[in-house]
Amino acid sequence: MSKIQDEIELLSKPGDTILETIEFLGMSQVELAERLGKKPPKVNDLISGKEVISLNTALKLEKVLGIDAQFWVKRELLYREKLLKLKEQEDFEKYKDWLAIQPIKVLKSLGYLKSKPNSPEMVDECLKFYGVASPTQWKSVYVNQYLLTDFRKSDAHKTSLGGLATFLRIGEIEMMNMNLNKYDKKVFKNSLIEIKEIVQSHPSDFAERLIEICASSGVALVFTSNIPKAPISGIARWVRGIPLIQLTDRYKWNDHFWFSFFHEAGHILLHGKKDIFIEKSDDSENESIKEAEANDFARKTLLSPNFIENLPQKFTEKDLRKIARFYKTHPAIVVGQLQHLKKVPFSFGNNLKLKIDLSRVIKRVE
Repeated sequence: MSKIQDEIELLSKPGDTILETIEFLGMSQVELAERLGKKPPKVNDLISGKEVISLNTALKLEKVLGIDAQFWVKRELLYREKLLKLKEQEDFEKYKDWLAIQPIKVLKSLGYLKSKPNSPEMVDECLKFYGVASPTQWKSVYVNQYLLTDFRKSDAHKTSLGGLATFLRIGEIEMMNMNLNKYDKKVFKNSLIEIKEIVQSHPSDFAERLIEICASSGVALVFTSNIPKAPISGIARWVRGIPLIQLTDRYKWNDHFWFSFFHEAGHILLHGKKDIFIEKSDDSENESIKEAEANDFARKTLLSPNFIENLPQKFTEKDLRKIARFYKTHPAIVVGQLQHLKKVPFSFGNNLKLKIDLSRVIKRVE
C-alpha cells in the first residue's frame, strides 16, 4: 500500500464522529438505523464513508443525535475535499508517465493549459483539454485511432503520441468553434472549381477564403501550428458526422500546400466516414490504395487526367507558364508535379513557387 493510500485509510470520516457519538450515548448501530428510518446496511455505508451525508440525512442526525445539521454538512464537506485532494495526488503519481509524454510547453504557449507543471492540477487540466476521464480513455480515443492508420507503420518510433493526440484534439476544438453548413458532397465537389481559381491567383487572403468556402459546403478546414515530434502534414477524418481537414504550417511553398489540400479533399469525397488519413511530412510515399487514389484525385483536379500524356520532352520556364495557363492553375503546381514525376530536376523552376503564409489563420507555438 502506498503512502497516499495509507493517508486515505487514516483520514477521519464523518462516520467516525457518528460512532463516537452513539458510543457516548450507549446506542447501537441497529438502534441508530431504526431511529433514522434507514436499513442497517445503509447506516454501515454512512459510517464507512461509502454514502454521502446529504442535507436530509444531516437533519435526521440532528434530531436523533442532538448535534446541529450544519455540523454534519460541514464535516462531510471537509472530509470529501481532503479525500479528493488525496485522490488527485494518487492519480498524479499514477499518471506521471502519461503527463511526461504530453507537449506541455506547446499547450501552454497556445493557451490551453495554465496550471503549474508536474502537478495534480496539470493532470486534471490535460484530461479536460482532451475531454476524457483518464489516460485509459485518452489512449482509446486518440492513440488507438493513430495505430489503425498506415502512418504508424514506419513512424511510430519517432512520433510523440502526445504530440499526435494534441494535434488531433486541437483540430476537434477548432472545428467545434466553427460556423458550418450541413455537409453536402455535391456542393463541396463543385466548390473545388472556385478553389482552383484561388490556386491560380493566390491572393493574400487565400487561407481565409479557403476556410469560408469549405465551411459553406459543410467541411471544417483547420490550420494548426506544427507540433514538435508529430511529423504530420495533414489529416482527413470525420468527427461527429462532420468532415474535417486539418493542415499544418510545415508547408513553405504553394505547390506542396495546394496538393496536400486537394489530396485531403479527395479522401473526404472518395472514402468512408470511419477512415482516418494521417499524412507524413517527410514526402515519403504511402503505398495504400486509398492514398494513391487521393494523390490521383489531387493531380487530376489541379491539372488534368491527361496531364502526363500531353507533356513535351523538354521544358523551359516559358513552357511551364504556358502549361499553367492552359490548365488554369499556378505555375508552381506544374513545377511541383514535374519535379515529383522526375521530369525536371528539383532545382528547376523553384523561382516560380510562392511562399505560404498562414500567420493570419493559425495560432503559433512560441
